[in-house]
Amino acid sequence: MNIRGVLLDIEGTVSPVSFVYDVLFPFARNNAESFLGRTAETVETKHALQLMAKDAGFSTLEEWSAAAPEKSQLEVALEEVNRLMDNDIKATGLKELQGLIWAEGYASGVLNSVVFDDVPVALSDWKKEGCSIRIYSSGSATAQKVFFENTIFGNLCCFLSGYYDTTLGAKREATSYERIADAFGLPAREIVFLSDVPAELDAAKAAGMQTRLVVRKGNASAGEHQHAILHSFLDFEISNRVECG
Repeated sequence: MNIRGVLLDIEGTVSPVSFVYDVLFPFARNNAESFLGRTAETVETKHALQLMAKDAGFSTLEEWSAAAPEKSQLEVALEEVNRLMDNDIKATGLKELQGLIWAEGYASGVLNSVVFDDVPVALSDWKKEGCSIRIYSSGSATAQKVFFENTIFGNLCCFLSGYYDTTLGAKREATSYERIADAFGLPAREIVFLSDVPAELDAAKAAGMQTRLVVRKGNASAGEHQHAILHSFLDFEISNRVECG
């Protein structure tokens, strides 16, 4: 087996699901109103709101706001944030906004990303062997970067060479993984995708990638699937003798 690229999911793969749902999501919800009130006119926040407008079916932010003239733009945005989060909808605009809110939390020292103990060791080993390690998550690329810059093990971005989110394509569509393989500059068969979601792995496999289903404590049952199981990133290196370069 010749693997030169490693593509990683975050939630349930690199980080416990509980950290995402019990820490990151509540932080975004609780701070959305104050954040939007302070930053609504910044380029970054306007971009996130524009993406939310498109996700809601409107061409522009102004058109979205005009659809509810009795409400302020802030009220419209907050209602949509709460609706999307209540239903765990992984909309691109919401993820972009969450990333901006989390960035403030990380910068202030309130947030520190929890990752599994085997993650920094494996990332270091794979990097030393010449592997290109990249992230593909429903969270925005902005959120991914600040997540790895501020982990309980320190800044892990030095091990990573790319970040992909759903602006590239849905995680359950094979074409998304084809685009990622092109970005790697590698044949898909030389990239392995590690995730806790079988449907995502199915899409990656259809694109020609190798796959491993990551099973961590706290993850939901994967049900029936046809992917090799991985309980620790270190098991992958030991059992499969990853060869890079």
